[in-house]
Amino acid sequence: MLEVSPEIEKTLDGILNKYISDEGNVISLLQDIQDAFGYIPEKTVDWFSRKLDIPESRFFGVITFYAQFHLKPRGKNLITACCGTACHVKGSDRLISALFRELNIPEGENTTKDGQFTAEKVACVGACSIAPVIIINKKVYGEMNISKLLKHIKVKHEE
Repeated sequence: MLEVSPEIEKTLDGILNKYISDEGNVISLLQDIQDAFGYIPEKTVDWFSRKLDIPESRFFGVITFYAQFHLKPRGKNLITACCGTACHVKGSDRLISALFRELNIPEGENTTKDGQFTAEKVACVGACSIAPVIIINKKVYGEMNISKLLKHIKVKHEE
């Protein structure tokens, strides 16, 4: 059993009360946890498992099935790189490699050590006509190249 601080428990109690009053489901509960913390801490799954008598495996099954859920903290700035066919043909692999190199993100990770950036790859964003596409904090940038990408990252670093 993982312990939570009183402050975290207060947040979790609020989510639990909403879940009970709205007759929610596991997905909506996980969405609320992620909204509150930016990701789904393992100790919150343990807490809700005990409070609701739902096996942790049910929570983790949902978390790992849906790409929207994250078990690790994410960076302040979210960079999404499209890897669909059109973007791939137009060089998204080079963009992604340059992005990870510039941000110094370790192999197997996707978030910078300072927590400023999370970079992720997605199968397709549906903007093939402006490939290659990078999304930075929900803003879409098409016809991206390495120099434009690095300029955008520099601006975000300075903010």
